[in-house]
Amino acid sequence: MTISIQSKQDIVLTGDRTTGKLHLGHYVGSLRSRVQLQQQYKTYIMLADVQALTTHFHNPGLLSQSVRQVALDYLSAGIDPERATIFVQSMVPEIAELTIFYSMFVTVSSLRHNPTVKHEAQERGYDDLYYGFLGYPVSQAADITFCKASLVPAGEDQIPHIEQTRKIVRRFNELYAPVLVEPQILVGERLEGLDGGSKMSKSLGNAISLDASSAEVNAQIRRAKTDPARIHKTDPGHPEVCTIYGYHCIFRKEGSGEIRENCIKGTIGCTACKAMITEAVEDVLQPIRERRERYKQRPKDIDDMLMAGTAKARKVARQTMNEVREAMKMNYFPITSEH
Repeated sequence: MTISIQSKQDIVLTGDRTTGKLHLGHYVGSLRSRVQLQQQYKTYIMLADVQALTTHFHNPGLLSQSVRQVALDYLSAGIDPERATIFVQSMVPEIAELTIFYSMFVTVSSLRHNPTVKHEAQERGYDDLYYGFLGYPVSQAADITFCKASLVPAGEDQIPHIEQTRKIVRRFNELYAPVLVEPQILVGERLEGLDGGSKMSKSLGNAISLDASSAEVNAQIRRAKTDPARIHKTDPGHPEVCTIYGYHCIFRKEGSGEIRENCIKGTIGCTACKAMITEAVEDVLQPIRERRERYKQRPKDIDDMLMAGTAKARKVARQTMNEVREAMKMNYFPITSEH
C-alpha cells in the first residue's frame, strides 16, 4: 500500500536493525524517502539494537559496533540530526514496556502465520523459533506507537508487520481508550540482490554497501547476474529476468525503456549495460561518500547526537506510557515529574 502525505501533523517512524552496514537496498527501500520526509514532518529514526538480537543474540559485539556504523550511514545518506531524531532502541525502556503490554493480547497463531516471519525463519533455517524472533512484530508495534507515528517508510516485506501494528492499535483502543495512532506504511521500491535470487541483503552477501568504493562497486556489478540465456551480445535478451535491468528501472528510470528495447533486439551487450548502471550507482554514492568522510572526522559529534536524540525520544515515550497506563487503569501512582 502506497500513500500520499495528507497532514502536517503526521509523525514518521522508521529504522534499521544494527547488524552491519546499510546498503543500496536500504537506500532504495526507505532511506531516500526519509531524507525527503524529514524536511516537512517530525521524524524519528531508530537504531534497532534490541531487534538485532532476534538473529544476532550470540554476537553482541557486532551490535555495539554497528550502532555507530548505521548512525554514520544515516548521516552519510543525508539524514539531518537537526531535523530528524536518531535514537537507540535499547535506551528507551518504555518501548520494551509497551511490547510486554501488547503481547498480552496478540495470539501466537497470528505471529506464526505472519508471512515475513515465516519467510525469514525458512531463509535462516530456523526449525524452532525463539520467543524474541517470533514476537518481532509485537516489538515493532511498540517502536511505532511510542511516538504515535502515523507513517512508516519501509520495504514491501514490512507490510505484514505494519498490519499487525494496526491490529494491535485497534485492539488496544477498543479495550482501554483511544490513546494510540493507527499507522500506515509508505512502501519503497525493492532492489534485487546482485545474485538475482532475492532482495538485496547483508546476510545473503548480495549487497552493495553504502560505503563501497568505486572499485568495489565496479567489481560487484560486473559479477551481477544477468539473463542466463544470453551467450552472445547479439542474442535476444529477456529484461524481465535480468537483475541489471531492474537496476536501470530504479536508477535510470528515463532510460530504462530504451535499455529494454535494445536488450530484446540484442543491440546492447551485458557489459555495456552494466557500465551504464555502474555510472548511475556512482552518481548516487558519490555524495554519500563525501558526507561520510566529513562525519568520520567527528566521532564525538555522532555520540553526542545519539545521546541527545535518545533523550528526546525517551521524553516522548514517557508521556505515551503515562497515557497508556492511565487508559489501562495501571497508573497507580501518577508521576508528576521526570524523576
